Amino acid sequence: MPATAQLVLRLDGSTLPDRALIGGKGWSIARMRALGLPTPPAVVVTTDAFRRFHRAADRDDLLFREIDDAVAWLEEQTGRRLGATDRPLLVSVRSGAAVSMPGMMDTVLNLGINDSVEAALATESGHPGFAADTHRRFLDLYTDIVLGHRVPDLPDDLTPARRRAEITKSMGASVPEDPLEQLRGATRAVFASWNSRRARRYRSHHGIPDDLGTAVTIQAMVFGNLDTESGTGVLFSRNPLTGAPGAYGEYLARAQGEDVVSGRVTPAPLGELRRSLPSVHEELLHCAQVLETENREIQDVEFTIQHGRLYLLQSRTAKLSAVAALRTSVDLVDEGLLSEDEALARLTPDHVRTVLAARLTDGEQTLAERLVRTGEGASPGVGSGLVVTDADEAERLASAGTAVVLVRPTTSPEDVNGMIAARAVVTEEGGTTSHAAVVSRALGVPCVVGCGSGTIDAVAGRPVTVDGEAGRVYDGALELTAPTENDIPGLRIVAAWAAERAPVRVLAVPPDGVDVLDLGAVPGGADPDRVEAALLAAPAASVVTGGAVATTAGVRGALAAGATDIVASPRLPVLLTALSVAADGTHHVPAAAAATARRSPT
Repeated sequence: MPATAQLVLRLDGSTLPDRALIGGKGWSIARMRALGLPTPPAVVVTTDAFRRFHRAADRDDLLFREIDDAVAWLEEQTGRRLGATDRPLLVSVRSGAAVSMPGMMDTVLNLGINDSVEAALATESGHPGFAADTHRRFLDLYTDIVLGHRVPDLPDDLTPARRRAEITKSMGASVPEDPLEQLRGATRAVFASWNSRRARRYRSHHGIPDDLGTAVTIQAMVFGNLDTESGTGVLFSRNPLTGAPGAYGEYLARAQGEDVVSGRVTPAPLGELRRSLPSVHEELLHCAQVLETENREIQDVEFTIQHGRLYLLQSRTAKLSAVAALRTSVDLVDEGLLSEDEALARLTPDHVRTVLAARLTDGEQTLAERLVRTGEGASPGVGSGLVVTDADEAERLASAGTAVVLVRPTTSPEDVNGMIAARAVVTEEGGTTSHAAVVSRALGVPCVVGCGSGTIDAVAGRPVTVDGEAGRVYDGALELTAPTENDIPGLRIVAAWAAERAPVRVLAVPPDGVDVLDLGAVPGGADPDRVEAALLAAPAASVVTGGAVATTAGVRGALAAGATDIVASPRLPVLLTALSVAADGTHHVPAAAAATARRSPT
């Protein structure tokens, strides 16, 4: 670790540090403060500190001295003090990797509270119930995340003092009273969550390097659970399921963000905020538009309202369904926010394959007769499989070749391995901004949420078909049909952009009068890594077809060998792959030069 390592930084908006250093969450806070948007003050423990913490023998002393200094700055900014009995400061402690990993790592809210701070909050707010609720929330999160114990089944109306005593009695471990000790424990726990099983599995699935590490954002708390003019929610600057223009989101009055994300409570549509606090709703829409324009991407904004005042906690590039990614790519070009090259760069071959995935074909009457449950469509697509109610069992069965649908009361980060393995995800509770919804969209897995109590009992162990766009669950495996590229206008537009730029032509059918190398017919030619050698061994052929060439390795080999045409259907995934390969320079020689070289006499 270099001597100049930056361990803790203030996010005051005067500078915009490297995202790799402060993580996506910290970067978004610094960006919002620089734009003058209403954001609680925050500091960040950097990824340099993460690496030092895991390597240095003196990892505690220097780091926590700097954290203490940073807390002093938060106290100056807020006019509050951590642990004070007059105007106490509470903070959230949240993970923040440079690459978005929604719901995969840990967060502790309401840190800094103890019995005396609870009494101070009750006096200041005039709402003793709010203060007790905030204390209860902290105790439960700290017990689960920092102490690593499942919270005992205790009644919500138990006083926090009794709750603390019961936790200690049940587990032989106590939640510390000292706010600085709480902060040290939470920071260590967030660092440790980078290497949790769920986080490692998510990174492996998405190809995210393990050595990036996580920052830790420490931010002054604002309280959506304070009173009837308080609440929390998530807003997308456009619909993340369809890409349709206009704000889309959910709002939960008198609640904290964990209530929405966890899916334990089903929130109301964003229109509820417009009805109850119209001026706040208008301000929120304005902020979302500013953030979308500045970032030139669809934004996922977490917000809290405290006694009628709006605060933005985080903004990040939204996890979009494949349909939404396609539509917004075209729309953002039309609106002048993106160039065609930038729009192409945000689309992947998997996006196209998902858009072209099979859809239900049965008539409405047949579907109505087989309808088992309805909820909210949270991630488009159709998936069929055997209903499994445990994530580990879903992973085990899927690895043995069984198509499974994971059905849970709600999902949590501990379920991500089963979500990756499943053909679809269904939950009894939660809304379209819950953990299940956001992670399913990131995975491209069809998802229906909020199907109601009793759903698990109704479908467990049965084959079902899930329509993640319509929000419906059907009995049995239903007949499907697949659209073509020409059926979807957005795909035709993007394919035209890609064809203009790709280093090779991609055709749906072979051209007339040329030799075509069919790798499906060449012995051993199905291996994508053999595409280059197979082409070079067939000097009369410059056109190649077969499943192997539709892969990244196959396209790379075809370009390296100087192929002029690739025959594939659908065309767009191969065109996007060719653009990506050309951009990263991994085909060793330009296609034209390779073609000339292999046609020259030896």
